[in-house]
Amino acid sequence: MIKPLEGVTVVEFAGLGPAPFCGMLLAQMGARVICIGREGAPPPAGPLARGREYIALDLKRGEHVARALDLVASADALIEGLRPGVMERLGLGPQVCRARRAPLVYGRMTGWGQNGPLAHTAGHDINYIAISGALHAVGLAGGDPVVPLNLVGDFGGGGMLLAFGVVAAILRARATGEGCVVDAAMTDGAAMLMSMMYGFYAAGHWQDERGVNLLDGGAPFYRTYRCADNRWIAVGCIEPQFYTAFMKGIGAEDLLELPQREKAHWPRVQERIARTIATRTRDEWAERFAGSDACVTPVLSLGEAPLHAHNTARGTFVEADGAWAPQCAPRFVRYAQASGEVDKAT
Repeated sequence: MIKPLEGVTVVEFAGLGPAPFCGMLLAQMGARVICIGREGAPPPAGPLARGREYIALDLKRGEHVARALDLVASADALIEGLRPGVMERLGLGPQVCRARRAPLVYGRMTGWGQNGPLAHTAGHDINYIAISGALHAVGLAGGDPVVPLNLVGDFGGGGMLLAFGVVAAILRARATGEGCVVDAAMTDGAAMLMSMMYGFYAAGHWQDERGVNLLDGGAPFYRTYRCADNRWIAVGCIEPQFYTAFMKGIGAEDLLELPQREKAHWPRVQERIARTIATRTRDEWAERFAGSDACVTPVLSLGEAPLHAHNTARGTFVEADGAWAPQCAPRFVRYAQASGEVDKAT
């Protein structure tokens, strides 16, 4: 089993959401992650707490701060998700920690960042993605903005980018002997995740409104449709050959006479597809398109997804203590295995 971060040590200060997600990613990649929690509080639990060593300290006591600094002194990186200034008040700020270990990478996870007018203001994922433009872009035409869970701010634009930043900074530290602070702000990360949409918008290929564009549900060939059993399928046949396969699959070949990318035709095409899809159940459509390139998949619930044949074949989820949890991603495959079967554990 390849563990690319084997030999890396990370000290994590226990928190909620994106910072623990970062710690989980680093641990799953093979890093030794030592989580410092609050004395008297229960140890972190659940999928985000996987793969840690845990130590409880009272960071209001000088001797416990000293113990934390001793751990930092032998670590490659530190990650924390507290408000700006809290670690400094605890005596564990970047300058103090750097004095103990010059190559230390100091990863900081916040919503607004370490500076800026909102840096010391409370907020949550929904607030951070709101000022990035991401929240405005998600939703049905003419409808309210739709909250995309807390995937865009906390996890995609937060914890995952913190993990990327920490690993990048560790590579730099090993080459130069000099650590640095990684200032990971969810506002920055969510905006960066919107790079392609901002590019489309600048080029005049994206309207600044919801549900009328190629990838936001506006296109009839890239959206979800309700089936006869009130479940859903996802259709993503963007390319012409896939679009043709889909239209033939639902018996709507006559619609192929209309230019696929001509928006004036989209309402008519969408209405016809919706009527047709509503005549069969989700699983009937999934079976109808199985093995085709029409880009049609069932929309699975949290209970169904771990049992899907593709997910079980790849070991995408693991069952522990009677519950399913996603496995480590991405996979790391030895060259000798690259053209054959991949070990689920790698």
